Amino acid sequence: MPLAAVHAQDAGTLAKVKASGAITIGYRESSFGFSYLDANLKPIGYSIDICHRIVDAIRTELKMPSVELLYQAVTSANRIPLVSNGTVDIECGSTTNLVERQKQVAFSPDIFRYNVRMLVKADSGIRSIADLQGKTVATTTGTTSFRLLREADKGRNLEVNNVAGKDHTESFLLVESGRAQAFGLDDILLAGQIANARNPKDFVITGESLRTENQSLMFRKDDPAFKALVDRVVGEMMKTGEMEKLYKRWFMSPIPPKNININYPLNAETKDAFANPSSKGI
Repeated sequence: MPLAAVHAQDAGTLAKVKASGAITIGYRESSFGFSYLDANLKPIGYSIDICHRIVDAIRTELKMPSVELLYQAVTSANRIPLVSNGTVDIECGSTTNLVERQKQVAFSPDIFRYNVRMLVKADSGIRSIADLQGKTVATTTGTTSFRLLREADKGRNLEVNNVAGKDHTESFLLVESGRAQAFGLDDILLAGQIANARNPKDFVITGESLRTENQSLMFRKDDPAFKALVDRVVGEMMKTGEMEKLYKRWFMSPIPPKNININYPLNAETKDAFANPSSKGI
């Protein structure tokens, strides 16, 4: 990074972009529907589309139509450090806005709300947390799912083994191959994994909701000018109905690369997020 861009980063994201002539967005490789790779290994999805709108607004704000858009892959484990250290300017993935994370990073208003549940094989007989006794549960490294499962156990003293996948697809494969009996994650991301499976009917999403979570875009904290721009763009998209159109495109219609429909209707929690934009976190 040129010295001018390093100094600009201290002054905020917009100054950094102005100095470097580029902005870097972080993407996930397998958060199907939100942020994933198409057949040409190009990042696409609901979160990516929202970030493209934000980048357009930055170009307008800075009067720099030539600002270059760069992409950086992130994982659940490295996404916060890469945003904090300036490698990624805005993370456009599938990240939960937690109050504890706000000590390190800042968030947009919620772009999606969902419930944390579990994916199992349809013939497994597992339908609740109690059914996990003695079983192995897959979670993705860097996610909160196993901690939430432990908290939901509430003194039943379940004996559950945890095995971690490096991304959501690897965690799903642990269940598909029988190395784990359940995979705990946001139900919308689980729906995406099932939609992509060889035999979707072999899997179901089941069990009690471990928590209702809120998904947001993530960027550096203590940058009020950038947060104001992000909040304005996201808020306008919600108000005009553009966000709902994007939602229908990515979660209620066939999407690349295999023209699969995740078929996850807009839930009451997400409708509330669109009607009352909030980035307060949980």
